[in-house]
Amino acid sequence: MHQNNELELAFEFVQGTQRNLFLTGKAGTGKTTFLHRVKEEIPKRMVVVAPTGVAAINAGGTTIHSFFQMPFGPLPPDTTLQNRRFSKKKIHIIQSLDLLVIDEISMVRADLLDGIDQVLRRYRDRTQPFGGVQLLMIGDLHQLAPIIKPDDWELLSPYYETGYFFSSRAFQEASVLGLELTHVYRQSNEAFIKILNEIRENRLSEASREQLNTRYKPSALPGRKEGYITLTTHNASADRLNDEKLAAMDSPVVTFDAEVTGTFPEYAYPADELLQLKEGAQVMFVKNDSSSKKEYYNGKIGTVTEIDDEVIHVQCEGQSPITVNLEKWENITYTLNEETKEIDEEVVGSFSQYPLRLAWAITIHKSQGLTFEKAVIDAGASFAHGQTYVALSRCKTLEGIVLSSRISPSGIICDASVNQFTRAIEENPPTKQDLSEARRTCQFTLLDELFGYQALHEKVSHCHTTLHHHKNAVQGTLLEALTEILSTTLPEFTRIAGAFSRQVASLMEDDLGLEENEVIQDRIRKGCAYFSEQTRHAISERLDEATFETDNQSVKTLIGDALVAIREELIVKETCLKGCKEGFRVETFLSIRTRAFFKRQSITARAKAKVKSLSSEHPRLLNQLRDWRKQRAARDDINPSRVATLSSLVTISTEHPDTMAQLRTIQGMGAKRVKTYGAEIIEIVRAYSGKGENKTRTGIQQSLDLG
Repeated sequence: MHQNNELELAFEFVQGTQRNLFLTGKAGTGKTTFLHRVKEEIPKRMVVVAPTGVAAINAGGTTIHSFFQMPFGPLPPDTTLQNRRFSKKKIHIIQSLDLLVIDEISMVRADLLDGIDQVLRRYRDRTQPFGGVQLLMIGDLHQLAPIIKPDDWELLSPYYETGYFFSSRAFQEASVLGLELTHVYRQSNEAFIKILNEIRENRLSEASREQLNTRYKPSALPGRKEGYITLTTHNASADRLNDEKLAAMDSPVVTFDAEVTGTFPEYAYPADELLQLKEGAQVMFVKNDSSSKKEYYNGKIGTVTEIDDEVIHVQCEGQSPITVNLEKWENITYTLNEETKEIDEEVVGSFSQYPLRLAWAITIHKSQGLTFEKAVIDAGASFAHGQTYVALSRCKTLEGIVLSSRISPSGIICDASVNQFTRAIEENPPTKQDLSEARRTCQFTLLDELFGYQALHEKVSHCHTTLHHHKNAVQGTLLEALTEILSTTLPEFTRIAGAFSRQVASLMEDDLGLEENEVIQDRIRKGCAYFSEQTRHAISERLDEATFETDNQSVKTLIGDALVAIREELIVKETCLKGCKEGFRVETFLSIRTRAFFKRQSITARAKAKVKSLSSEHPRLLNQLRDWRKQRAARDDINPSRVATLSSLVTISTEHPDTMAQLRTIQGMGAKRVKTYGAEIIEIVRAYSGKGENKTRTGIQQSLDLG
């Protein structure tokens, strides 16, 4: 088995770093196999998407438009997607995502990739490309190009140099690492590989073109029994040839209806919904054998030898007849497991059919990803970038190709911008040193996140600004607590954390990684213990003791929401610090961070009630005054603050005024309020103080005197 260092390097970049990666490679270099390995072996929370339904089914994911709820038309950069409503579960999936895989990225338009960026920034970090999610993009730009209608390009061209994904604004900002796979598994003949590479890069030499055109044999096109499949540029040509060949056969037609359950859109059907076959028909398998026998693969050609009620027998060259049974394709969506909080793949629909299709002909586009032993190639009418290369690269050998028309320079269409972009990737391959630096950067970034307080500072600052703006409508000690946290506590934490980071950096001057460096791990353990205790004591407990009250419901909501944001950030911070007290590992930290994210979601309601109500030296009296105010406001059909402000009631409960004159000295108790409500207030205060019944007469008299 060939040791593919490029695949291993790519795998390590995805697994051990946060670098965004574009994995490309010639046809047959193992890109699809790599994707399956990533899904099976990397524990990061990931979602796999693709631009088309069939590509998504083959990749075991979902479509871009479905997951991100994208419109199908053009999306100029000034288009807002804010009106797209996402479910709470979908938002949680996006917010807790570590890795987004986009398969067949070559088919993704620049504006669509920017749309993905907009959604991710909306629900994650607005300052980071793709919201800080790691991207793995897989595809070959020399094969499938994005489909852009002329009218759409008229709208998009003022914003993008090309329609390819690499022209998107988000891509250019995201510092994407390009890695090309060069070992070809499909072909082994060096001369044929050389021809394919020259076509791919639009530099076909005259000698190579002559060698290729030796396969042009118009007078000796193979018959239908020889196992050849014809690759055409247009659907109409492929359908016509298949229909003609099937009609010319004497045996009766047998029809098989697909069984579709649940949600499985028609555009994503991986096989014919209505499969019509005859004994003797040339067919192609459209799915890998899911049984343990592994007798066929996607693209294998054979001939139907017998059709029973429930099975089809197919003879392929060089092996015993294959008994073909129904195969099932599943349509999945991503959902959040309420118990484990893992991102689960939920099967929402299935498509069951015999994994066969007529195979005298197929379009070049539909042959993408397939491998053929023998093919007749009709590329004379090539009309799109990469078509000729895709057609020729489907075949294992040059000898297995028969050309129905000569390959001319005009038939090889390659986009100059693609060549320029891919050439830069080829000339700057990543190295093991790049991997080491990326790992180090990833570890330091996550370590800074663990010991950094910028996110918490932003939340506290927002709450402080809101509270200060409405300070005249708010009572309590919360503003004082937030001021102390902002001016003293967080700056001190930041100073210590900065010194800690510099110390860790100095300890990593040797080649030993952070995870393997026991000196650093010891410092991390001590740092987690220190910051965990200090965060709890100086911030969480300080907020626990703070008080906050207001009569203004809108202000109460604003400050309440700001406090919830602080509490949620504290949950994440304290959970991560506590979880890393035994040491720091990237994989462990990502898991702890996810657990902290969902833990904070469960405390929202409790967090809103966490701040204490306004305290008073005489809480019973304050409560009596508040009850009276509420009842009087209801009777007069006015807002309670119109009767008396909360601040006034607190002062009254503290100073116990028992005359109208004393009541007038309380801030907020003007002449009109005292005249209207003074007697009732003084009656409550006197009853609480136990000063007898002459309180009412005195209060009424003073009220009249003030009138």
